Amino acid sequence: HPFTPRRVGLVLSTLPGLKRSILDGTIEATRARVEGLGGTLLEARVCAHTTEAIAAELAALLVQAPDILLVAGASAVVDRRDVGPAGIVAAGGAIDHFGMPVDPGNLICLGHIGARPALVLPGCARSPRPNGIDMVLARLFAGQPVTGAQIARMGVGGLLKDTPTRGLPRARAVPAPSRQVAAIVLAAGASSRMAPRNKLLIALPDGRPMLAHVVDTVLASRARPVIVVTGHQHQEIAAALAGRQVRIIHAPDHASGQSASLRAGLRALPPEAAAALVCLGDMPLITAPLLDRLIAAWNPDAGRTIVRPVHAGAAGNPVLWDRRHFAEIATLSGDQGARALLHAHADQIAEVETASDAVLRDFDTPQALADLTT
Repeated sequence: HPFTPRRVGLVLSTLPGLKRSILDGTIEATRARVEGLGGTLLEARVCAHTTEAIAAELAALLVQAPDILLVAGASAVVDRRDVGPAGIVAAGGAIDHFGMPVDPGNLICLGHIGARPALVLPGCARSPRPNGIDMVLARLFAGQPVTGAQIARMGVGGLLKDTPTRGLPRARAVPAPSRQVAAIVLAAGASSRMAPRNKLLIALPDGRPMLAHVVDTVLASRARPVIVVTGHQHQEIAAALAGRQVRIIHAPDHASGQSASLRAGLRALPPEAAAALVCLGDMPLITAPLLDRLIAAWNPDAGRTIVRPVHAGAAGNPVLWDRRHFAEIATLSGDQGARALLHAHADQIAEVETASDAVLRDFDTPQALADLTT
């Protein structure tokens, strides 16, 4: 089937702090793909990372009569209800298929607006390296339909088929890198808003101290090892966790801010830890299944190196960080914590939607504690 010249529209969403170079790189990689198939990329449109903004830009592109529509989201797509797919639906389209049984390219989302194919690109499409999106675009440029069943046949054993442009003979395949995810529980704060009591040592209705409740939840998840960073009232905190399979690390400079606790926790991680869940000791409503969902969403090969939970549009805790960010986290100072890095790496964030507001609720005031214990 010969390729037919196609006009392609591209919408890119952005978040505060997302580097312009990332957007430019995505545009150029997409242009190379489109022109390599004999097509033309219309002027790319950049908008806020919201459903409404993406839908508006898609509607504006339709006036130019493109043959194919592409959306590159500021953060990785994790399901059909994410901002990119929702933007296609809000523009009058529909989502036909989500996911591809290959890596890289597993987070492609296939839909349509009218007769035009509309795709949400996987994070790996920011790179010019051949991946799953190239297979899909080739079929579209050849005028062939692309269905979920066809996408399912494009992979073997979860990997792209060997091709002249992307060869990896299985005999030369190397072992996969470590997928171990550790957990760092921050428990060094002075609990100044609860003074003179230490909130982490206050017993909850089941009799366990708040911190013990959080640590037991983390231990019930897949994260290993579990490292607890202490500071204020180190001995009392350690006693409250007696008998639990955790490693307790004291941060002597904890009074300088949360960044000191993070550094201490990172230094204690074993070399095989490929990522770390950073948990707060005053969030006892977090559940082990949620932690496992965050771990499952982490995929550095697909560009998802940071994972955070979201409830009703608000980002919460805990946050999972891939090892590639550890060195940068270690340079932070003061009480800002690693959250200061989220804007700088917005394109690497995968968001996990939660039905509960537990990811937003910490308990650091007497009133908040009263709400929890009554």
